[in-house]
Amino acid sequence: MSRNRLIYLPLGGAGEIGMNAYVYGYGEPGAERLIVVDLGVTFPDMDTTPGVNLIMPDISFLRENADRIEAIFITHAHEDHVGAVGRLWPDLRAPVYARAFTGHLAQIKMEEAGQDPSNVEIVGAWPQKVEAGPFKVSFLPISHSIPESAGLVIDAPAGRIVHTGDFKLDAEPGVGEPWDEALWREATAGRVRALVCDSTNVFSHHPGRSEAGLKQPIETFVAGAPHMVVATTFASNVARVKTLAEAGQAAGRSVCLLGRAMRRMIEAAVTTGIVDDFPTTVTPEDARDIPRENLMLIVTGSQGERRAASAQLARGKYLGLQMAEGDSFLFSSKTIPGNERGVIRIMNAFSEIGVDVVSEDTRYHVSGHANRPDLEKMHAVVDPECVIPMHGEHMHLREHAKLAEAGGRASLVVVNGAVCDLTRAVPHVVEHVEADRVYLDGDILIGALDGIVRDRIRLALNGHVIVNVILDGDEPLGDPWVEIMGLPETGKSRAALVDVLEADLGQFLMRAKSKTLRDDETLEDELKRIARKTAQAEIGKKPEVTVVVSRLE
Repeated sequence: MSRNRLIYLPLGGAGEIGMNAYVYGYGEPGAERLIVVDLGVTFPDMDTTPGVNLIMPDISFLRENADRIEAIFITHAHEDHVGAVGRLWPDLRAPVYARAFTGHLAQIKMEEAGQDPSNVEIVGAWPQKVEAGPFKVSFLPISHSIPESAGLVIDAPAGRIVHTGDFKLDAEPGVGEPWDEALWREATAGRVRALVCDSTNVFSHHPGRSEAGLKQPIETFVAGAPHMVVATTFASNVARVKTLAEAGQAAGRSVCLLGRAMRRMIEAAVTTGIVDDFPTTVTPEDARDIPRENLMLIVTGSQGERRAASAQLARGKYLGLQMAEGDSFLFSSKTIPGNERGVIRIMNAFSEIGVDVVSEDTRYHVSGHANRPDLEKMHAVVDPECVIPMHGEHMHLREHAKLAEAGGRASLVVVNGAVCDLTRAVPHVVEHVEADRVYLDGDILIGALDGIVRDRIRLALNGHVIVNVILDGDEPLGDPWVEIMGLPETGKSRAALVDVLEADLGQFLMRAKSKTLRDDETLEDELKRIARKTAQAEIGKKPEVTVVVSRLE
């Protein structure tokens, strides 16, 4: 009897929305040949990851088993699926496969990270197959909120897996391929061992709406606005950007795209032939001279990103353009949970200017993910033996598993780091691997558990005191001097905090025994203790303290 097994291992994206990274393996336990599906990022916030640029999956398991990796497959070009490919590829060194639009953007990611973009290979859709060790993999077109998304049909000796990627069942997506039920039935015909399926909208009980239904409402909105119109959406939603631009054109407005990500996505769509009829746009320089009532801006920053065009317009000017009273600002997007504060900050800033803001209006936005009835439809079309929920927080995965079981199919919640054996009739977790996070901090990758960001948070919460002391043997030379950062300058005694700290520390040095003064470690501990105690008495806060002891030779 064969000891080979077919496994599924999420390293990101299972128990969270974002940072997708999935591993499939086939072979003897501990020696399986592996393929990787997606290498995405998630985004930091000032509360938990201050100063961090991007968050990526911890690929320690893959790094330690790089000689077993056959290939990397990217389902689509959203940042949470492709954003880490350039940074993490050097540890994997396997060929990357993607369709044309996704591959174009993946190659840019590789170049930006200093890697050879030729390691990204462009492949066609099903029925074309990529052979990767024991696997045969096909890209199966599906609609989503970015062009050329694809699920994967993964054939292994132990059975077939269908990995949906992110998807919706949209027969009229505007840009990119529509949902083609006949194609999916044909490509997945026969025994499907497991459907690994998007879970994002499992709690939305109404059928999903089509992108095509937004055209008329958006055109009406843009045509009826009395002054300048500014609209924001996800830069990657090329269909929505095109709909917005066409609405501006139909209203007789000049259209200007603002934001690097927006321009990059449209350029990629045109370059790869996804779009060949995008409306003519004007440059920001030309837009400055166009009457407001004849201008429409389409800008980045739908999620409140501080450096995006929306936020900069809310703070004042951006590239010489600014909002004014009577203008209209449309959020043609949904606010992702966790981003509410940034979006509300922008909305209030526009309100203070006198701009009319429209947000969270379902007339102007539809989700890119399958709702509950659409998930049931996917289950029926693929007809798998078991369903493994992915791409969702834990509550989404659990609810999706219940939905599959209610339909008579086996299911299992598999979270990041859990190795799931798909070989037998009922999937089960057989082991766990490390599946934490790594941070891109400036230009360096650091571990989430390295303590660097934790220390940064402590500094932000508590402030910082630097104590400087000079000694000659066991004799202090002069008084200690103190510098503070992030702390009030004056405490309860109404004296300068620095003066109070220096006085208390100076008194300690005068009383300290020679043994203490000769031992740097003991001396530092005592100075830290006194500085924190004094600060607590003066300002009600115990700061972080750094002690610098200098000794004369």
